[in-house]
Amino acid sequence: MGIPYMFKSLSLILILNHLTCLAIISELEEDHEIVGDAGNHVDSWSMVQKKGNQFMLDGQPFYVNGFNTYWLMIFAVDESTRPKVSAVFQEASSVGLSVCRTWAFNDGQWRALQKSPNVYDEQGLDFVVSEAKKYKVRLILSLVNNWEAYGGKSQYVKWGKAAGLNLTSDDDFYSHPTLRSYYKSHVKTVLNRVNTITNITYKDDPTIFAWELINEPRCESDPSGDKLQAWIEEMSVYVKSIDPKHLLQIGSEGFYGESTPNKVQFNPNTYAQQVGTDFIRNHQVLGVDFASVHIYPDSWISQAISDAHIEFVRSWTQAHIDDAENYLGMPVMFTEFGVSRKDPGYNLTYHDALLSSVYQSVLNSTKRGGGGGGSLVWQLFPQGTDYMDDGYAVVLSKNPSLSHIISLQSTRLNMLNSLCSWKCRWSCKKKHAFSDY
Repeated sequence: MGIPYMFKSLSLILILNHLTCLAIISELEEDHEIVGDAGNHVDSWSMVQKKGNQFMLDGQPFYVNGFNTYWLMIFAVDESTRPKVSAVFQEASSVGLSVCRTWAFNDGQWRALQKSPNVYDEQGLDFVVSEAKKYKVRLILSLVNNWEAYGGKSQYVKWGKAAGLNLTSDDDFYSHPTLRSYYKSHVKTVLNRVNTITNITYKDDPTIFAWELINEPRCESDPSGDKLQAWIEEMSVYVKSIDPKHLLQIGSEGFYGESTPNKVQFNPNTYAQQVGTDFIRNHQVLGVDFASVHIYPDSWISQAISDAHIEFVRSWTQAHIDDAENYLGMPVMFTEFGVSRKDPGYNLTYHDALLSSVYQSVLNSTKRGGGGGGSLVWQLFPQGTDYMDDGYAVVLSKNPSLSHIISLQSTRLNMLNSLCSWKCRWSCKKKHAFSDY
């Protein structure tokens, strides 16, 4: 049998992107006096840091094109499903994706990481971290969920009630001292764990790009934001007291709140101002290293797709890049963005346009050394996991056009990373070198 068409298409895309990369290198070599090796940090495995509004690796700017695959740890628990974990990292690496965001929580559920407070089974997470290193992919590890999936704050409340606590809301997760102690215990257990495969303590492992306090925090019982703000302040300092080496982010969706009434115009709807989050205020907390933003116009504006969604994406991304530079002095990463194939009116052209819009905003920022640190598409799936797909899955072998867009963004950012590691005359035609790609 011949090679299936979808694999031919993916192979052709990779070849074309390789040729694009060579073309960029050729033009850059003409415009630079190179006195060092290009991209000398590409093969290193150092801890990613940040300086001002940029991520740094080995003393040079590091821009991220990455992805989400939340279920890796759950698949890694069982030997029969572990190959899918390896497949995700292998496919991501093939198109230049360098950072993966995934769950470091599964509270009281099937194949649980935390079976109950202080009762753990971390074998699956060990495998995820070791496989990520094998394929040179760094990890953003989220420590708890705002939502019920995989336990989340509601599971902490259930544990508290089982222990006899008088709790009335899932938002008690943020304020009750016993539940806060449960979360701190979880943080301490994960960060201090010695990986049984690599023998490296998590808090010392450069494979981990950053910790995330909570996926999409909301506290609707307190629209003022004070309750969530106090939790962020406490937990950021606590994480850093255990692990000062790694970067830390909150995990926010990016909604503007009461501290910036002039910014609420950028929110997707008025409800966004009532969920207890406040983008600027939250990210001014001691210990938080970079800002996180999510992008879901099909959930926030209307399920039926339209051109208005793309306009929202442009204004939303630019507003937060401006904030990172002008108010926060830190990088911003768009840690989730995507569109569901189940949306009314969905078509591949729209999907391509949404991804391209996010990527272009990041690229425009990076080319001028701005605060746009990168983006993570939601979400990458290997073949054979269709039953897990909620409509947002990107299967590279089945989506040649999306694969091309993703791979081209990797090529562009990797060339910027390499360019920034060259000791060249800054009269060079840096921007011109990327104008046609």
